[in-house]
Amino acid sequence: MAGMTAVAASHIRADAVSAYPRECCGLLLGRDDAIVEAWTARNLSHDPKRYQVDPRDHFAAIRAARGRGLDVIGAYHSHPDAPPCPSATDLDEAFPSFIYLIASVRGGRVEVRAWHLVGGNFAELPLVIEGEETLP
Repeated sequence: MAGMTAVAASHIRADAVSAYPRECCGLLLGRDDAIVEAWTARNLSHDPKRYQVDPRDHFAAIRAARGRGLDVIGAYHSHPDAPPCPSATDLDEAFPSFIYLIASVRGGRVEVRAWHLVGGNFAELPLVIEGEETLP
């Protein structure tokens, strides 16, 4: 199970809507499975259905996390007009120890789901957001 602050969840949802119809991306700062902050990164991909975190933003997130006594524990991105489920590309580019949040933006609604790698495949991670019901 992953926990996330309401502020981080709101940040990710706003980032996904703001970037629409392109994918947004960013990093998750926290400890263990507790997401404290979402850090927006520039998407360097020219393909609107892909993302590539700007390395400068990744390093900035690492420095910010360390300054707050946190770690970069994962990444997030959006799937415009698609379900919040990992794609084959997401699997190819995944790191074993990261939490992955995917924000689906469809019809003005944003759904966020969490994933992690288990045995080389993604498994859904129940997500608890402060003040919201457990997902799924």
